[in-house]
Amino acid sequence: MFANGGLIQLLAKKIYQWSRTGSDHRCTLSLFAAMGNSCSNNLGIPPAKGPNAVGCSDFMMDHTVEGTFFRLYYPCVASDNAEKPDWIPCKGYFYGLADFMKINRGLSEKIFNYLFGSFKIPAALNGSYKQNGKYPVVIFSHGLGAFRTLYSAICTELASQGFIVASVEHRDESASATYFYHQKPQEPEKDEASSPKPNPEPPENLVEEWMYYRSLKPGESEFPLRNKQVKQRADECIKALDTLIQINSGKKMENVLQTEFDWTTLENSMDLCRIAVMGHSFGGATVIEALCKDVNFKCGIALDAWMFPLDDEIYARVKQPIFFINSEKFQWAGNISRMRKLDSSSTSMQRKMITIKGTVHQSFPDFTFLTGNWIGKILKLKGELDPQVGIDLCNRASLAFLQRHLGKDLYRVNLICKQGLVQQVHRTCPNVIVCVEAFFLRIYFNLIKQRNVSNGFAFVLQV
Repeated sequence: MFANGGLIQLLAKKIYQWSRTGSDHRCTLSLFAAMGNSCSNNLGIPPAKGPNAVGCSDFMMDHTVEGTFFRLYYPCVASDNAEKPDWIPCKGYFYGLADFMKINRGLSEKIFNYLFGSFKIPAALNGSYKQNGKYPVVIFSHGLGAFRTLYSAICTELASQGFIVASVEHRDESASATYFYHQKPQEPEKDEASSPKPNPEPPENLVEEWMYYRSLKPGESEFPLRNKQVKQRADECIKALDTLIQINSGKKMENVLQTEFDWTTLENSMDLCRIAVMGHSFGGATVIEALCKDVNFKCGIALDAWMFPLDDEIYARVKQPIFFINSEKFQWAGNISRMRKLDSSSTSMQRKMITIKGTVHQSFPDFTFLTGNWIGKILKLKGELDPQVGIDLCNRASLAFLQRHLGKDLYRVNLICKQGLVQQVHRTCPNVIVCVEAFFLRIYFNLIKQRNVSNGFAFVLQV
């Protein structure tokens, strides 16, 4: 998410600098909130638009650093009084963001908690799984400095449309924060039974251990580190898929976190012939690496992919369809050239690319919905296009691609004409032309010239 820059790095650093010039940082925070979030009542992660209610639950298999850790989003039984999870799960993630941005933990934790601590993910925590045939599967990979909860607007929308989505939390030291467990030294057993711990809690013999973002060392070359990380990230996506395959088979799986969700209800719930991998920024590069390593992934979607970590020889080895969805402001000539290597390496498989005009690199993570327009644009969390329109275009384009390559009969795509979405999109974003052909939505973007691209290099490509 934060490749070649920082999502909230400017935000936190500026507030940190401002707060140090005054005697009371609380006044600074209040002033900042008033200026940047003047319409705070309208801030929040948008609810999913599909026909299914969405549930989510965390799964950790194997308590060690070699285990797998993801948040699962899935269609669930609707409930009016369902508990919604915090967007930032706990204080450790605030600390991770602070470390990633190289700013003071104590103050930045207060800043992040003040600005973002009250936001919830629009999904039912541990909601009951909705039995309705077999759902296709998407594995999602977060960007540099992110973690498993920061792309909930995308993941919940996919789940509402009938996908099971596993948002992986990477343990390659590219996440701003994550955690695992190690075992306590064994103590003599007590006769009396120990009282149960509240969920989600690990067994009493495990101790939580945090892993934070690893910065480059002075003089260290970046490519070897990122290349090693992208390979591990792909392995972690494959491991998450393998875990879902075992859950789907009915094998009893131990969730270290002991959540209230009944994982046995997912037996025979997934269509393992329809699996995709998706990711943003560093996660976009992870998509390419995962497609190369595992043919179980039938297609991939790379959101504003950062191609730098990939080996040159990988391009010819990827055989599955790939869809690049780019922002207007992030891409540059060298990065686009790497994407086009995938196109030139295959004459039979689809390699599609679109750019959504008026968007920035941070139009894909949830932060774009959680700051006011003024401060959001200054800190490049928002583009000129309304964030909800931007994410809706991204989601619909993704769903169209998934329908084409996974054969999913999608509610939102099939009802586009009935709901007048063609006219709605035309009014809100005149540079986007939408047309419907059979059951497949084609989106043609009137694309802008890429910045710093020689010869006015531009794209007019279709899904």
